[in-house]
Amino acid sequence: MKISVCGKGGSGKSTIATLLADQALARHLRVLVVDSDESNSGLYRMLGFENPPAPLMELAGGKAVVKEKMGRSTVLNQDKIFLKDIPAEYVQSRNGLMEVSIGKILQAMEGCACPMGVLNREFLKKLRLGENEIAIIDMEAGVEHFGRGIDEAIDKVLLVVEPSFESVSVAEKIKDLAAGMKKEVAAVLNKIPSDETAQKLKEKLRRRNIEIIGTVPNDPLVFDACLEGRVFSRGRSFQAAGEVLDSLLAET
Repeated sequence: MKISVCGKGGSGKSTIATLLADQALARHLRVLVVDSDESNSGLYRMLGFENPPAPLMELAGGKAVVKEKMGRSTVLNQDKIFLKDIPAEYVQSRNGLMEVSIGKILQAMEGCACPMGVLNREFLKKLRLGENEIAIIDMEAGVEHFGRGIDEAIDKVLLVVEPSFESVSVAEKIKDLAAGMKKEVAAVLNKIPSDETAQKLKEKLRRRNIEIIGTVPNDPLVFDACLEGRVFSRGRSFQAAGEVLDSLLAET
């Protein structure tokens, strides 16, 4: 199963992706986390790795030649890509958890991120998961990945919605775009401070016909871990993410 984690910038996509990965490991699944957000550089720390993996963009030859390189003889040119096929230098792994990174914007004036979108789309399209394997894709903020067709190979779109008007608006737009690709969408509420706030947010999403499969509280343990760049402690957010993952897996 390939799960796309998307939503407004700052809604907590990387946090939710990390919590889902931890819960999947607790269920003895083999987990691949795909970092496809070209601007967020801290996901590997949340996952417990000391260093990020070398970006797949380097394997493809860099942004300038990515389209040409996709036609050459590399793992990216295979019709099917299995987890075992990914070269060791382009993946971080430990105890059933793997992370790959599509690429990052590293300097001013280096151009748009479109080639990264091309690479991400082709990688996800060719990625094949075996029994007890799951891929969690930490998408870039907003909706541009739908325009690039990156979600074409996704099995489930998970919306991360925080308590803000903008987050709800982006969620509605994502739902509409996903429907155009015939992709199933569900939402998880994140950074929720109270039951009252959760009910207000749920009502707004229900009026937009967006399914809600979980609520992740505003957890001080997660806040502290994000501030310090370290692995999350298993608090209330971890338990809530387990319910979200169970709901996603039940629909496969």
